[in-house]
Amino acid sequence: MSGLGERLRTWRPTPPPLPEDLAALVKPDDPEWFAREMAIAAAPPWWFWRFMLRRFSWLVSIFGRVEVTGAVPPELCKGPLLFAANHIGDFDPFVIAVALHKVGVVPRIMATGGIISAPVAGPLLERTGAIRVERGTELARHAVRVTEVALVNNGHVVAYPEGRVGLAPDGWPERGRTGMARMALGMGVPVIPVSQWGAHEVLQYGNDWGKLRTLLRAVVRRPRLQVHVGPPVKLDDLRMGRVGDANRARYRIAAAITRGLVPLRAAKKTARTSSIPPDRRPRWPPTRAASCRTTSRETRSGNDALPVLDRSGSG
Repeated sequence: MSGLGERLRTWRPTPPPLPEDLAALVKPDDPEWFAREMAIAAAPPWWFWRFMLRRFSWLVSIFGRVEVTGAVPPELCKGPLLFAANHIGDFDPFVIAVALHKVGVVPRIMATGGIISAPVAGPLLERTGAIRVERGTELARHAVRVTEVALVNNGHVVAYPEGRVGLAPDGWPERGRTGMARMALGMGVPVIPVSQWGAHEVLQYGNDWGKLRTLLRAVVRRPRLQVHVGPPVKLDDLRMGRVGDANRARYRIAAAITRGLVPLRAAKKTARTSSIPPDRRPRWPPTRAASCRTTSRETRSGNDALPVLDRSGSG
């Protein structure tokens, strides 16, 4: 059994070959996973990841009803995209992956290093194109380089502008950081806001026993897992390096996510279940899905911009 356990701990899918131009960028002092993730980022989406999204997305529906609105403009589907999502719990990456697959996208999702380092599941997640983020360390810069490679190769990357699960007690998005904004401005990549609500009812954030309780409850109640894919954030008047533009882009991205979230929460007034202690909470409170494969008429009807709404008193 010890031999089997060791094999499971060290097993990982075979990565694609690393292109020569990228191999020259890997230094001897880089972590061992860096070259592997660069190779995965440069390659097309893994066939097994496509297969899982196509055949097993229904597994997420065991815990709730996935409802997707909005669309990705067809003219953007074949190019690089940054999807900016609000982060409300540990289950929402699964919901977002399924929702984006419904609109014709094969996502590459940013994930913490602890998750990708886990046996079996971590290597599988890495091979799907997930980008490792070692928060609070010098290795965090490697995530930027891997993301750049993915975008240069027309990847569709999902990132959380807040950099972690939001800690606001009411669950509204926080201001976020400027990392995604700087990358979007520097590379000229469109940013698509993804607003979602309901995944927090499947896995409570911050408490292991709470996770088990909410998971079992979700199987019985099957809450609504709502995702809205909004229109691209207007950033074309901003420039990388110009004073204040990164902050302006950050606020616009956060505002776009919030606008998409307002009608989702208005339809379902459920407070987020959390065990976050008050001293860790921030003071700043901050139609049917169309596919990349749908017709232009269907896409226009599913991609109408949402109005700017007053969020006070909702959710």
